[in-house]
Amino acid sequence: MKLFLTRLTLAVGLAAPVLFVHAEDQVKRGEYLARAADCMACHTAPGGAPFAGGLPIVSPFGTIYGTNITPSKDHGIGLYNDDEFFAALTEGKRRDGANLYPAMPYTSYHLMPREDSDAIHAYLKTIEPIERAAPVTSLSFPFNVRPGLIGWNMMYGKALKLESAEGKSEAWKRGQYMVEVLGHCGECHTPRGLPGAMQLDKRLTGGILNGYLAPSLLATDLAARGWNEQDLGTFLKHGMSAQGTMFNEMFPVFHNSTQGLNDTDLAAMATFLLGDKPPAAKALVEVPLEQLSASARRGRQEYLNVCAGCHAVEGEGKPHIAVAMRGNTTLRLTDARNLLRVIEDGIGEQQFVGFERMQPMPGFADKLSPGQLTDLLNYLRQGWGGQPGELTIGDVQKLQADAPPTEHKVH
Repeated sequence: MKLFLTRLTLAVGLAAPVLFVHAEDQVKRGEYLARAADCMACHTAPGGAPFAGGLPIVSPFGTIYGTNITPSKDHGIGLYNDDEFFAALTEGKRRDGANLYPAMPYTSYHLMPREDSDAIHAYLKTIEPIERAAPVTSLSFPFNVRPGLIGWNMMYGKALKLESAEGKSEAWKRGQYMVEVLGHCGECHTPRGLPGAMQLDKRLTGGILNGYLAPSLLATDLAARGWNEQDLGTFLKHGMSAQGTMFNEMFPVFHNSTQGLNDTDLAAMATFLLGDKPPAAKALVEVPLEQLSASARRGRQEYLNVCAGCHAVEGEGKPHIAVAMRGNTTLRLTDARNLLRVIEDGIGEQQFVGFERMQPMPGFADKLSPGQLTDLLNYLRQGWGGQPGELTIGDVQKLQADAPPTEHKVH
């Protein structure tokens, strides 16, 4: 018996360092996966502690607040075991059995393997617990009736299925997981129907989010806007490329997620989005001023009045100040709403990788008449965006009617 106990003690002693290294590796892996899953962006309020919740998420059904997912036992997920965490992540089930609102992207995470969920949970258990309750979500009837989500989940909770990977490269397969599951890109870049569920027959074709367009991520549409694999990887890594910079809802995604991903995964994401045999990026042919419409020609003067000081007279932009207008991806969108929103709302100062920054852009909603705004849009879209059509004042007013609330605008 004594010999047995001695051997058992020795075995446990030898195994302890191995178990410690395994646990350490799992936490490190979980930290990376949590970044890839963009957990911080939705669970961190502006100026708040990481993962402590409180971020207001505006939906058509009301404002939903990101929850505290630090290991606080009173306010966070400190009492969750691995099974309960996996259920929350992949089924939208809280520890008490209540349904989470699908602002939590369990509709994409349901395809996450258990080992990845366990790794993320292992990491979250190591961060500092924040003893503060997040604001309680309070939606109007009938959206505040959580049991009503039972039927919704039966219909839509696990509706997302991955495209067959047969014949695809390993990079494409990894990119599919990074984009469709961990990154849950389709949650914003897919249109939603009346029940608030993704219209999966239009997957990644673009969706409206708080008055902005999350544009199509289909390979043909990306190529039509001038994207290739190298530029797309650069955009995800650095938040900027020849096509412009990340802004609006994508800036937190870059800041909290994509800039921390390794180059292999970023390249895999670009491979998945553009395909193993990507379509050729469409080169932009600038249209001379004299060939533009009358409205666009008038818009040239508006550009010189309010834009050229930062974006330069010929649209070449200025490093660390403002992006180039030539071939800018926002100008190359068929839908003009994002360009309109940026001109009217402005963009706050943005910090990118290293010491790279872009100065704040003021909003011009109160400085341009409807006619001036329409002329400026036509000039930018026709001259540097390659758009053949012309917007009317009525078109612009329809887009303005879809604008989000003004309290978050930058002026």
